Amino acid sequence: MEAAAGGLDDFDAAILRHLEQNGRATNFEVGEAVGLSASAASRRIQALEASGAIRGYRALVDDRLLGKRRTVYIRVTLERQSADVLGAFETAIRRIKGIVSCNLMAGQYDYMLVARVAGIDDYGRLHQTELSRLPGVTRLETSFALRDVLEKRAQSEEAPGAARQNSKLEQ
Repeated sequence: MEAAAGGLDDFDAAILRHLEQNGRATNFEVGEAVGLSASAASRRIQALEASGAIRGYRALVDDRLLGKRRTVYIRVTLERQSADVLGAFETAIRRIKGIVSCNLMAGQYDYMLVARVAGIDDYGRLHQTELSRLPGVTRLETSFALRDVLEKRAQSEEAPGAARQNSKLEQ
C-alpha cells in the first residue's frame, strides 16, 4: 500500500472517500467498497477517528425545509488583524445561530461568513441583533444568492462515531 497525502495509505483514503459519500455506511459496506473485511474496515475507521482524520458524523439537513430559503454571503472587515481582535471575533461568531460557515480570508476582507436565513427580514434581524454587535468589526458587506447551484459540506466537528452503525455481520 502506498502512503497518500498526510500519511494515509490507499485503504485509508478510500475509506474516507466512501464515508464522505455515505457517513451511515456500516463497517461491512465500507469494507466491501474498499476491499477489506468488515473487522479490518472497523479497525481502520476507529484509527481514523482517533487520529482526527474523521472529525465526526452528522445529518445534512435541507435548510429550506426549516424555512431557511436564502443563502447570504457576508464579508467582514475588522479594525485590525491582531491576535486579540481575531480571537474575540472568532469566539463571538461561533455563538451565532444561522451562520453556517466562517473563513479567515487573505485579500480585501478579513472574514467571509455564510448564513442561511428565511428572507430579507430574517437577515435584517440577524444583522441588527448579532452581526452589527460583533467585536472589532468596522464593515459588513452582504450579498444574497439568487439560487443555490452546488453545495458540498465539510465533515462536522462533532464527536466521532455519533451516528455510526456497526455491521450486523460483526456481532
